[in-house]
Amino acid sequence: MPLTGSNFRSIALSLLVLAAVASCGTPAPALEKQPFETYHARRVALAQKLQGGAAIFFAAEQPLVDFMPYRQDEDFYYLTGWNEPGAALLILADSPAAAPAFPARKYREILFLPTRNLRMEKYTGEKLDAANPHAEHVVGVDEVLPMADLASELNKAIVADRRLARQLFTEPDAPAAKALVTWVASTLGMDTTPGTQDLSPLTTQLRVVKDSGELALLKKASDASIAAQRVMLQSTRPGVTERTLAGKILATLMAEGCERPSYAPIVGTGINSTTLHYSENTATLADGDIMVVDAAGEYSMYASDITRTVPVNGHFTARQREVYDVVLGAQRAAAAAFVAGKSTINDPQHRDPNSLDTAAWNYINTHGHGLQGEPLSDFWIHGLGHMVGINVHDPSGYPAVLKPGMVFTIEPGVYIPEEKLGVRIEDVFVVGQDGKLIDLVADLPHTADEVEAAMKPAK
Repeated sequence: MPLTGSNFRSIALSLLVLAAVASCGTPAPALEKQPFETYHARRVALAQKLQGGAAIFFAAEQPLVDFMPYRQDEDFYYLTGWNEPGAALLILADSPAAAPAFPARKYREILFLPTRNLRMEKYTGEKLDAANPHAEHVVGVDEVLPMADLASELNKAIVADRRLARQLFTEPDAPAAKALVTWVASTLGMDTTPGTQDLSPLTTQLRVVKDSGELALLKKASDASIAAQRVMLQSTRPGVTERTLAGKILATLMAEGCERPSYAPIVGTGINSTTLHYSENTATLADGDIMVVDAAGEYSMYASDITRTVPVNGHFTARQREVYDVVLGAQRAAAAAFVAGKSTINDPQHRDPNSLDTAAWNYINTHGHGLQGEPLSDFWIHGLGHMVGINVHDPSGYPAVLKPGMVFTIEPGVYIPEEKLGVRIEDVFVVGQDGKLIDLVADLPHTADEVEAAMKPAK
């Protein structure tokens, strides 16, 4: 899915389909989680970036409508693996003694859980709270306390070391964080609310490089998404609706173990293939048209992101194949130019000579033309790629230098509305520890001939 200025698209339709599919089969398995030690190590790594301060995270709240399945806050999940609503995490970094007024403080981590609501649990299922004597062992966090104790624990920590009032790291857009800081200021008799710092840059630094467990989950997400794309290839023909194909994709993702799509599926035929984030999926496929299908799933909170471009009738026209080959050539040129620790991604203005965007753009700029003789690069209107992880657009500063353990997309595209011709090809790549690229979507057809062969009816 291309990274543009705005990536907020409605997913209500997809979630409705998801809920319907899920309700017809056996219950979905629990999320695959990594060992408790992995999450603990992440929390310790974050504490080392707090400069002796404290970090406060809040879990996502329960959705207000039934057809929206619960999805945990991404940073909260990354640090805890905990997938229930209403919790909070407090991390107190260790700090050396500084004069008698500031005694040494040891690292401390506390997960705060809301009090059980027995009436609501008849609807949502049983939840864990701090009254459970085994809570620490269930969640894998050193301490588990009632949510009601959060303000008092933070209060006591600041009283013991007033420097914390200037070293609080929170999620700036979280209403609960603002309310907590304001309340603590009142209880301490402070004239002003403590200044807080944004946690996002710190968690971004941690999340951008994936460990082996994360890579395994990303591989499963891609494998499930490949299966869904193959079903699409076999189901595409004139007369079928875009929505029918979207439904088949969603059903396959669920059957392959995904809990949800990574984003609303894009199934755009004809003129719709030239709209980057087209998601209405209401048109009927017509003979001779080309179709862009950008669809992938999320497996245990980790996303994939795959796009394929296919001819509706199973055969590219000469012009469609010409543009398709240029886009594929650009993707391959970018991959061939890759050098770990040097190459960058998402440089739409091509100011960085080391960016993979530049390598792809140079290829498209020198291969093929529009109807008026203009270079096809005039019809490429987005960046080459983005990071992938717990979010399909995982956070990063761009242009990003690509290093071992990073996961990103390479997705050049050409969109020519006057020809009703859009082509995008998108794969997810991992930078291996040896510095070489690993294509998680290698098993899916790439060339025009491979696409046509995959669309032939199964014997």
